[in-house]
Amino acid sequence: MSHGKQFTFYTHKMGPNGWKVAFVLEELGLSYESVYLDINGGEHKRPPFTDINPNGRIPALVDHHNGDFAIWESGAIILYLVDKYDTEKRISVADEKERYHLIQWLFFQMSGQGPYFGQAFWFMRYHPEKVPSAVERYQKEILRVFSVLDGVLAKALGGYLVGGKPTVADLSFVPWNNAAMRYALQGLEGVDIPKQYPAFYAWHQKLVEREHVKKLLALQAKFAQEAGL
Repeated sequence: MSHGKQFTFYTHKMGPNGWKVAFVLEELGLSYESVYLDINGGEHKRPPFTDINPNGRIPALVDHHNGDFAIWESGAIILYLVDKYDTEKRISVADEKERYHLIQWLFFQMSGQGPYFGQAFWFMRYHPEKVPSAVERYQKEILRVFSVLDGVLAKALGGYLVGGKPTVADLSFVPWNNAAMRYALQGLEGVDIPKQYPAFYAWHQKLVEREHVKKLLALQAKFAQEAGL
């Protein structure tokens, strides 16, 4: 089968986990076609998508220049992309120890940031019953993650997580952090992110001003506006 783009990228217009992969594709200058699945219609839970990802979640990626190789789970996709296509180490690292630190932060993003931030949004917006204790728990987890990042970034070379430069370790945190600061912490008394977590806030601002990140966040905001969010 002939494909105009190197990759077919299965994602969702609002899902944070898809956007972090899109950041990497853009940063590496790779050509891809985004297929935005209809989550409300259950398109992600049936073939042909489940033939690619049996877990029925976004994102997933097919590399047409590598025998239609398919891969899912955002962290695995990111590692595949930098291992295979970031030969100049623009957003990854060459040193072995630094590489494991990069993987460490990717794992923390996937296990310590994404699920907790996602639960905050679930209980704030979508859970059929109001559960204030659950909202409080996950908002506190957001602030705990901010605190962990702030403490590390305050001492880190260049103000980045690994190697003294922006890498996929940093970029992977952007979508959920952005969503949390815009929505999940709104109205929470006594929270001032720039003052309480200055290293974290400065790091986040540098990342969202990157050309490709800024471009994709603007596209996401457009989708959100169209959806009335």
